[in-house]
Amino acid sequence: MVAGFAAQATAWWLVASRRRDVWRVMTPVLAAMGLAALLTHRPAWTPRVDVAAAVGVGIATGLALYAGTRVFVAVVRPWETFRRHSGAMYAQQEGVPLTAALALSLVLSVPGEELFWRGLFQPELADVSDSAVLGALIAWAAYVAANLPSRNLAIVAGAVVGGAVWSGLGSWSGGPLAPLVSHLTWTALMISFPVIRPSEVRA
Repeated sequence: MVAGFAAQATAWWLVASRRRDVWRVMTPVLAAMGLAALLTHRPAWTPRVDVAAAVGVGIATGLALYAGTRVFVAVVRPWETFRRHSGAMYAQQEGVPLTAALALSLVLSVPGEELFWRGLFQPELADVSDSAVLGALIAWAAYVAANLPSRNLAIVAGAVVGGAVWSGLGSWSGGPLAPLVSHLTWTALMISFPVIRPSEVRA
């Protein structure tokens, strides 16, 4: 668990400090974290609610999170630093075909991240603390901390708000299925329908 936390934090530091490509750094790191989680801890995908409920709530929260993101970005659009940070992340998608960006994110990065954080990290903390709520809160705080080295306001804001939603879903359902579906839905929309474009920043 500590190694996974350190791997994600280090990967973001490399992207932020060494100008590394997020696709070549974050994607393999997150995928490896998910694989390690599967090898060390077989997750109970949704032990507290049935699969249909987990998927339905996951999709609904993913849609709501995307809508909320659009509203938030519209409100803070005059904030030049946030606009620049958001544009910098979308700029990394330039030159990458949409299908490739979706495949890398939805097949490797998002599943890897959710399997580690909501499939391994959070359940282990819940077991140790004997409290699903406390486990979710600690996991959420650690998730935010692992994203801080990105030094990107958009990434950190996504970790704070998205992490809270996905940790809550993990606590509610008891497993990573609901947060995974939510995260997949939000990410697919964020990539397919950008909330801000690099051209806005360059302008």
